[in-house]
Amino acid sequence: MTINTGALGFGGGERAPYATNPWTSRGRLFPEDSSLTRSEFQRDRDRIVHTTAFRRLKHKTQVFISPDGDHYRTRLTHTIEVAQIARSLARALKLDEDLAEGVALVHDFGHTPFGHTGEDALDELLGPYGGFDHNAQSLRIVTKLERRYADFDGLNLTWESLEGLVKHNGPLLDKAGQGTRGPVPQPILDYCQLHDLELASYASLEAQVAAISDDIAYNTHDIDDGLRSGLLTFEMLEEVPFLAGLMAEVRARYPHLEESRFAHEIMRRQITHMVEDVISVSQRNLQNFDPQSAADIRAADHVVSTFSADMAETDRLIKKLLFSRIYRHPDIMRIRAGAAQILSDLFKAYMNDPSLMRSHYWVNHIAGLDDGAKARHVADYLAGMTDTYAVRAHGELFDQTPDLR
Repeated sequence: MTINTGALGFGGGERAPYATNPWTSRGRLFPEDSSLTRSEFQRDRDRIVHTTAFRRLKHKTQVFISPDGDHYRTRLTHTIEVAQIARSLARALKLDEDLAEGVALVHDFGHTPFGHTGEDALDELLGPYGGFDHNAQSLRIVTKLERRYADFDGLNLTWESLEGLVKHNGPLLDKAGQGTRGPVPQPILDYCQLHDLELASYASLEAQVAAISDDIAYNTHDIDDGLRSGLLTFEMLEEVPFLAGLMAEVRARYPHLEESRFAHEIMRRQITHMVEDVISVSQRNLQNFDPQSAADIRAADHVVSTFSADMAETDRLIKKLLFSRIYRHPDIMRIRAGAAQILSDLFKAYMNDPSLMRSHYWVNHIAGLDDGAKARHVADYLAGMTDTYAVRAHGELFDQTPDLR
């Protein structure tokens, strides 16, 4: 059968010269034949969606609010919201939408159970062995831990998707080779020995829009979930002038609106304003910079896709509000302590007896490893757990499990 690939419309509409071109990808660590029906970045996105790691996101906490209700965000729903925003930004800027979406879909693969609490706990437990970083863990998952294909471990994603995963928040090294945010996690350095991701340069513009989409998504839905939980009130939102202005606008237009619709009208306006701000700033930066290729974006000395100064201040104030009113709320802190205890107990139990990790693929070989290598395997196992699985595993090994409600 002959397929007319030119008629398939790979990756949406016309691409700008600075967009990443899937037809000139730097390729994969293990070479593969190209697809007749999909671009390289479409294949990456599809592989990401079909992973075990992607499915597990549905039972991992986003904001650490007791997940008794069905309407709170999980890592999975957050990821889908980020991908939707990233694709919209990519379309507006004439980028490769599939690459932007793929980076958005994979960006939280490495997150532990129990939200940032789990990452903090694992980082402390692995302190003697190089620590724990969720971006580095995401890289381990897609290059090593997913075991689906006959010819290789991981997903064998393109260089561009891996670069976006690792560098979507900016370069990891400065021009002198020093870490821009502290030491580069060892799993990233190890992988770069095989497949250099050029840690001193910026990532593609597709990866940059995925990163700013993450900020837009969680700033908005953490407020929405906070209101739903009762930890936030509309009066508290008045602390942020931007949000106060949105509420005044909605009240003026809909003076008798019920609270649930009122909240949604605020959230949809917040996303719209933030997305339009990023598009405007990005277009202005592109006009001033005038990049002629994706390589020019990587070689720049600044982020191209970002907030304006005013919106960046709003972003800071929203994060401050969420931190003080939700993340450090006494009820949340109690739950955080219990979650950290669960992971600490499990880590110590598995280090003492690796055979307890019955479903870990490497379980029969761990006992003979040194403590550093063993700790990394234990971290792989723990980071892959969902919230519910971690609680159940703890209950099987210990007489008392902290109540996370």
